[in-house]
Amino acid sequence: MITGTTKLIAHLGYPTESFKAPLIYNPYFQKNGIDAVVVPMGCRPEDYPAFLKLLFRLSNIHGALITMPHKISTMALLDETSTSAKVAGSCNAVRLGSDGRLIGDMFDGEGFVRGVLRKGKKVEGAHALIAGAGGVGSAIAASLAQAGVEHLAIFDANDTTATALLDRLKKYYPQLQVTVGSADPEGFDIVVNATPLGMRRGDPLPIDIDRISPSTFVGEVVMTKEITPFLEAVRARGCAFQVGTDMLFEQIPAYLEFFEFPTTTADNLRAIAKLG
Repeated sequence: MITGTTKLIAHLGYPTESFKAPLIYNPYFQKNGIDAVVVPMGCRPEDYPAFLKLLFRLSNIHGALITMPHKISTMALLDETSTSAKVAGSCNAVRLGSDGRLIGDMFDGEGFVRGVLRKGKKVEGAHALIAGAGGVGSAIAASLAQAGVEHLAIFDANDTTATALLDRLKKYYPQLQVTVGSADPEGFDIVVNATPLGMRRGDPLPIDIDRISPSTFVGEVVMTKEITPFLEAVRARGCAFQVGTDMLFEQIPAYLEFFEFPTTTADNLRAIAKLG
């Protein structure tokens, strides 16, 4: 039930047809008696800068979830951003501070790392390879760095994209060993596919499976299919792994903390979500 006291969380992106967040957050709010609601709001890129500022003039606005195509452009519209958002170069959550300032953070990578840790894989001191230095890859890199990895290898088909991420990592984590240019997974404790490869039938595998050790933990970000061809191949090698939707459900408890709501577990959210 939405009332005059309900806290409004806007889900900003364009188009909105594929939005899943309301189907996860709102059942959780309802079940736990939290007077808040997530509402999809489609906003075209050309209207977004002005709209975001006006949105946070509403007296009942509490925050916003940010998705494509606004994650990068949001950064320039905020008063304060976290280190993770700065390294990622993008933002997917905004809340209104007590002083009226707009505060942004990035939780895609946080969700990934929480999932890895919950599955028992040590991140601190680990050597990690990320294939894909775009938005989600950069966010995962930021959170792995924050979690204390020793060595982070970045590969992207676009050398400029990979080098830009390296520069941001070096700026905020000067002690971190960062390398770019190779997708060879040999010797890494954690390997991540942060590319779109696996979304379409016939896509090549993003990483050479034959060079992945059975002891390596493998993460996937593609969500269109739970067991992608890449995960199917590493599972056959005996690797522990994480599916793409784990990152989604694991980051929501972090969002709830950011918005100062009672938090929960990813398992609880999966059980009550209305994804169909």
